[in-house]
Formats: sequence, C-alpha cells, structure tokens
Amino acid sequence: MSSTLPYLSAGTLSFMACLFLVLTKGWHGRFSLDSHQGVQRAHVAPTPRVGGVGIFVSLVVACLFVAGTPAGALLTPILLAGVPAFALGLLEDLFKRGNIIERLGGTFVSAVLAWWLMDVSLRSVGVVGFDSLLEITFLSVAFTAFAVAGTANAVNIIDGVNGLASGSVALAMLGFAAIALQVGDLPLAQVALLFAAAIAGFMLMNFPLGKIFLGDGGAYFLGFALGWVAVLLSSRNPQVSPWACFLVCGYPIIETLFSILRRVKRQAHFGHPDRLHLHSLVRARWVQRHWGHWPAVLRNSITSLPMWAYAASLVLAASVWYDQPQLMLLCVFAAAVFYWVWYLRLVRFGREYKSRV
Repeated sequence: MSSTLPYLSAGTLSFMACLFLVLTKGWHGRFSLDSHQGVQRAHVAPTPRVGGVGIFVSLVVACLFVAGTPAGALLTPILLAGVPAFALGLLEDLFKRGNIIERLGGTFVSAVLAWWLMDVSLRSVGVVGFDSLLEITFLSVAFTAFAVAGTANAVNIIDGVNGLASGSVALAMLGFAAIALQVGDLPLAQVALLFAAAIAGFMLMNFPLGKIFLGDGGAYFLGFALGWVAVLLSSRNPQVSPWACFLVCGYPIIETLFSILRRVKRQAHFGHPDRLHLHSLVRARWVQRHWGHWPAVLRNSITSLPMWAYAASLVLAASVWYDQPQLMLLCVFAAAVFYWVWYLRLVRFGREYKSRV
C-alpha cells in the first residue's frame, strides 16, 4: 500500500460524512444533538455528537483499498472487534441512556473479540514477576482487555473541548506509525496512519469551530483502536518497550489515573462528571484569563493547544527512545510529575486569582 490514495480517501470521506451530518442535523437532531447544559459542557449551542460515525465509516471504506494486503489483514479485525465499543457509545449519543460500566464493558468485549480474531495479547510489560503471570493465556487476555478498556475510557475522559481527544489520538497514532516504521513493521504503520487520516477529516469540522463532536461512540472506538494498536506494536516487535507504548498514550492515561486518585480522596463517584480535569482547569484559569474576551467557541479550542503540546512531547520521547525500557520508565515518571505540578499550579492560581478579586 504505497499509494497515498487510501489515506486521502479516509480523510476525505471522514470530512464529507461529518459535513453531511452537520448539514442534516435538522433531520436527526432530536437524537444526535448534544445539549449545551451540563457539568462538563464547554459549548454554547446544541451540537451533533456523532462525529465517530464519520470516522468509522471512512475506515470501513478504507478497508476496501487495502483488502488483500498485510495492512488490510490488521485493519479489518480491528474494525470488526471495535463494533461493540462503537455501538454502545453511539447508543449513548443517540438515546442518552447507558452508563460508564456498560461502555467499559463494550470496550472489554471488543478487546476480547480482537484477541479471538487476531490471537494477540500482552505477554510482557517489562515487570519482573508479573510477566511470568502473563504467560498464562487467561490472565494475559484479561489483562490486555483491562488495559485496552482503560485506554478507551481515558480517551473519553479527555473528550471535553474541541479537538482535544481526537487530536491527542491522532498524535499517538502518528507516534505509533513512526515507531513501527523504525522497526520495519510497515503494515502496522499504515494502519496507524489510516486512523490518523480519518481523524484529520473529522477535525476539519470539529476544530476550531466545533460544528460536530466526537461523541461517546467515537471516543470509545478510537480509544479501543489506540489501545489495540499499542498491543499489536508491543507484541509484534519485542524490541519496542511496553513503556514506550504506555508513554505514547500517556496523556489520557495519566489524566485518568490522576482522576481516580482525586475522586478516591474526595470520596466522589468515579462515573460522575466534574470540572476538575486538567483541561477544565486550563480553560477556566489560564485561557479565561488571557483570552476571556474571545468568543466562547475559540476559548474552547485554545484549551487544546497546551494539552496537545504535552501529549506531543510524550509521543516524541517515545518515538526516539522506544527501545530503551529504563529511559522510557523514567520518562513516564517525569510525565506524571509534570502533570501533577501543572495541576497544582493551576489550582493555586485559581485561589490566588479569587483572593485578588
């Protein structure tokens, strides 16, 4: 698959599908529009939240272009396995029914289905002792499904402002493509690039004006795909440190782990939304201070820029030092510390700003 046609087709079709959904929102808006009311809402008008449909459809069509190739042999089972994660998220988008347990269950099922279709699971994570447990197939599959489901939920958690989740996944897919190319895994690199192209098409409608949102269907599907590409890269290429794969997905995962710890400390329910995620604080306390006079939709989009920079720095480090486990582990630790310090600085800034006012 040396031609650029599959990538151009994926990006173009994703854009056209999302444009169609925006132009026809009067037909399906009763089901697809996202209210601008709510704890985590950062937009000012009802907006279609079914952008994941455009991404999924474009990748299904891309399968036709890569049919019969090694890349097609990877992409097809990923899409088939991703159906439960996508479908349950989409049902939430359309009918506003369901809960986080059901959507996580969908991604867990998707991961198990992917293992059944591809016979791939994590057998090593670079932790002495634990790796021996992963030699047991049941434990390996269970841990892989847990990790992939966690990644999917992590992507959904950062889906709070225009372009943040989709841009972060696109950066991660580009990082996986870069690593795969360096180790000679061309088919997997092509699959990652196809995902990045499809996401780019969606982002033309999502960023910066927020004409359509990713939705739970899109977030959980892309999160599942991101987690599974990480599993494939580590499993197919032993020279790639599992910690490098973790670091590529580092921003949403660190956000999720920090959110769990924060909610445990506050005795808050894991599934309840709040405005205490890092991107929420960046928007409320940094963007609002410097660009508070700008239209709300642009303030929303500006928030993604520093978050992308953070995500990109982790992807870059992993792309360069992917075969050095100890350095990768050190980078993971540094990324977590940086996140923590950044978070605390924003919290303190908020207190200082209130005291001045």
